[in-house]
Amino acid sequence: MSATVRKYMMKNIEKFQQDPPPGISAAPEESNIMLLNAVISGPEDTPWSGGTFKLTVRFPEDFPFTPPGVRFVSRMFHPNIYEDGRVCLDILQDQWSPILLHIGSILLSVQSLLSDANPDSPVNSEAARLFSENKREYNRRVREIVEQSQVAD
Repeated sequence: MSATVRKYMMKNIEKFQQDPPPGISAAPEESNIMLLNAVISGPEDTPWSGGTFKLTVRFPEDFPFTPPGVRFVSRMFHPNIYEDGRVCLDILQDQWSPILLHIGSILLSVQSLLSDANPDSPVNSEAARLFSENKREYNRRVREIVEQSQVAD
């Protein structure tokens, strides 16, 4: 990793840790500054409320010019989260902007995605179908995930 990327990451992490968004925490792996372990709380007043979800954020060597990969470690059920936990979000793909996004805004966007699903661009078809056709059952499944997150390590 170049000294410039390392310096940028250290500055970005320091800025985040000085003023993290509410309900979000993150720290780099001890041996790899390009891999963050993060925890986000489910947004209040949503079926996700009360949940605590673990995820990883893997920054590529050419960050900030290429978006990081974000993956939930916690089990998830959401139209825009793959079964393996990878997050499908426009700002982490074709709408990426190295000028606007820092660790806090990346994680805040992922937290917001939980309550602002896009069922028209799903990567989990079952979650998208329930979200659109049977919101009650979708919310029940989400609440199961929330309960599991409360007892998981």
